[in-house]
Amino acid sequence: MRNILLCILAALAGFMSLGVQALPEKLPSDLVWQSNLSDPIFADPRAQRGGRYRSFVITFPLTLRLVGPDSNGSFASYMRANNMSLVGIHPNTRNPIPELATQWAFGDDGHSIYFRLDPDARWSDGTPVTADDYVFGLEFMRSKFILAPWYNNYFSEIITDLVKYDDYTIGIEGANPKPEDEMLFEYSVSPVPAHFHKLDENWVRDYNWRIEPNTGPYQISEIRKGKYVEFTRKNDWWANDKRYFKYRYNPDHIRVKLIRDFNIAYQYFRKGELDTFPLLMPRFWHKKAQGDIYENGYAGKIKFYNDVPQPISGLFLNEDAAPLDDVNVRYAIAHALNVDKVINTVLHGDYERLQTAHDGFGDYSNTSIRARKFDLKKAAEYLDKAGWSERNSDGIRVKDGKPLKIRITYFRSEHNDRLVILAQEARKAGIDFQLQLLDMSAAFKQIMENKHQAAWMGWAGGGLSPRYWEFYHSDNAHKPQTNNITNTDDKVLDAKIMAYRSATDKATRVKLAHELEQMIHDQGSFIPTFKVPYTREAFWRWIKLPANHATRTSDVVFDPLGGTGGLFWIDTEEQQATLEAKSDSKVLPKIMIIDKTWAVTP
Repeated sequence: MRNILLCILAALAGFMSLGVQALPEKLPSDLVWQSNLSDPIFADPRAQRGGRYRSFVITFPLTLRLVGPDSNGSFASYMRANNMSLVGIHPNTRNPIPELATQWAFGDDGHSIYFRLDPDARWSDGTPVTADDYVFGLEFMRSKFILAPWYNNYFSEIITDLVKYDDYTIGIEGANPKPEDEMLFEYSVSPVPAHFHKLDENWVRDYNWRIEPNTGPYQISEIRKGKYVEFTRKNDWWANDKRYFKYRYNPDHIRVKLIRDFNIAYQYFRKGELDTFPLLMPRFWHKKAQGDIYENGYAGKIKFYNDVPQPISGLFLNEDAAPLDDVNVRYAIAHALNVDKVINTVLHGDYERLQTAHDGFGDYSNTSIRARKFDLKKAAEYLDKAGWSERNSDGIRVKDGKPLKIRITYFRSEHNDRLVILAQEARKAGIDFQLQLLDMSAAFKQIMENKHQAAWMGWAGGGLSPRYWEFYHSDNAHKPQTNNITNTDDKVLDAKIMAYRSATDKATRVKLAHELEQMIHDQGSFIPTFKVPYTREAFWRWIKLPANHATRTSDVVFDPLGGTGGLFWIDTEEQQATLEAKSDSKVLPKIMIIDKTWAVTP
């Protein structure tokens, strides 16, 4: 491992040479403090507190740590969503709203922000959240002991300084000036409970299963390894009566059960042992989500259109794994993927083709780029150019006596039919896709350790603008535990990424983002596949929603946590009545909701 301390010092020295000045020792007297307590609330005053919400994951967490080895699994989303930020984003207006900070102000240098912390904020153990937790948070993220290179880099090269002015006032300095709305979220530090952690060489091991205090509405109350994790609501949560948190996070308990197969999980839902179920996959929406529980009104379905950045979904090609180090092979694979056939067959035409890595970011998205289409002639031209001009008796291309086999690692069995079609079509081009289905934990471990050849997966979208450094900069290539799983290593691309990171105005950043998207397209290491402009879910009748159902930026309607979540509640009386009606075969009104309030017109 590189010496993190030397990297930090070198980075800081570099920034000083660029003219970045440290934050002033005294709080500037001319700051203009801002807040936002005027945007509309988006929760429902009718919400009821109580009950146990039952959900599931398909892989059990390998750790409760939020950083370091094995911390990036699906369960981590529950953990991260249960920690609050300095400032949040209103899910409908997209304006900043208070969370852990009540007010914020911008320095006149264009790259510093000041926050007044909410003195009411508390950790789970009742300890106040103070400026010291932010000072420690920066130290923590820069520490070599957490074994997290991405965090080490970001909180050294992007977040360059943090100053405590008093117990409830801090200043944060970023590397370069940015638009204010973006700076609020890019130049942010989360508090880390200084009283809980001991940073040393044993930290990763010692804190693997320790339950860290958090600032959100729930705390882990029970862990049955390999079975479930349960969260319990804090009755005296410090933000209960804050404007944007009233009437939210309503269940007393959230139980997240391990069910390794989606089909089995759906059977749990049908029996009433899970409260909601995702129906985004067409075969669930069109085929499985039918029958008595829906016809008799015991369970309902909702299709809710949203306006959110799309996940980066597709095929990630590892350039360190031959023959994917040849751009001609990468282009050939792209032209050999019959994505449209998958959309029009097993996906029932429900999904759309994702054209670029960063879709849904408004001005930042480069809509002029189109994904490479299925074209066997072009695939053949690129393979011939790469020297894969001969075929064996099975019709597979060969070079130096070796067949052209590409191992595709994936972790969702419900994607089998999609990948089988792609593999069948790719054989027409002479490419043999070897489909490797692994448990999610095993798949992530293989991918994060750079032992994959091609990865079929997606990264969640989010934020106000695309982030390129973590996925494409050479600093993150050829090493484990980074998000550059394509091992892209291009110095010209690096320079453009750094220019984007340091750009001071939106127009320049948008221009650079468009150029970066084109360069990523030209690199050919990421092949975009599908996007979906809505969420679809099933729910039992006792799960109640606000009148607006969800928000503009809700990527999941029944999300129990997070900035757009916690809007639903459990009606225990309705639950009893529904179960009695089901037992007596009594028919209730059907529930089918189609909400296009936030649908984006192409």
